[in-house]
Amino acid sequence: MHVPILIAAFYKFVPLPDYRELRAPLLDACRRAEVRGTILLASEGINATIAGERAAVDAVLNGLRADPRLADLTIKESLHSRNPFGRMKVRLKREIVALKQPDIDPARQVGIYIEPEAWNRLIARDDLLLVDARNDYEVRMGSFPGALNPGTAAFHELPRYLDANLDPRQHKRVAMFCTGGIRCEKATAYLLARGFEAVYHLRGGILRYLEKIDAAESLWQGECFVFDERVSLDHKLQKGQITICDDCKSAVILTDAACPRCGSSNFL
Repeated sequence: MHVPILIAAFYKFVPLPDYRELRAPLLDACRRAEVRGTILLASEGINATIAGERAAVDAVLNGLRADPRLADLTIKESLHSRNPFGRMKVRLKREIVALKQPDIDPARQVGIYIEPEAWNRLIARDDLLLVDARNDYEVRMGSFPGALNPGTAAFHELPRYLDANLDPRQHKRVAMFCTGGIRCEKATAYLLARGFEAVYHLRGGILRYLEKIDAAESLWQGECFVFDERVSLDHKLQKGQITICDDCKSAVILTDAACPRCGSSNFL
């Protein structure tokens, strides 16, 4: 009988001054459980996606939650036919998501969380500016209607776009979203530090929205990029039909014979 692989994504902004000492025992625990994926550790917290059989993933998560600082980790789950990761990596970083704005601390100040069930109602407001906080290649796979695409190649480019295009005197309500929520925690913290007052973000990101909202009621259009071999997920959180061209980084449908932008077939 085929056993599906559980993919668990999670993060938390929490002070971890001993993050360097956490690396070795965490890597050992993952290897013992035969779990693969990537875990990022920094003084500001943890950011991870791991995959394996459910009992193995649960063993790793239970170990993490034994630390009181991580006891309330929120997990976003999806299933796949095989493990989308080749090995297990636990990396030490300056930031668990790189905004390169050292004065920004989501553990101290962050935007207003909006549950998936209330998201449709919020983004239908006429007085709201909706910003997709992801990179351009992700946005081109799918997004919410009316969302601004900052056109970034990396997250640390987002502040430059926000500074140039958003004004707290003009944009009284701003909502942001990203894949799992982590980038929006930092992005909303950045806006609040710059004088914006009503700043919202989708709790759990697109992945939790797709999990909680029925397709018939969903406003999501397209597929959602993920950072593993699945590349994209459909509304059922299953591997989608869109991938990335290795040559020009455009979104390509798997059934295409060649990339419509550059003609390459280097994506099959």
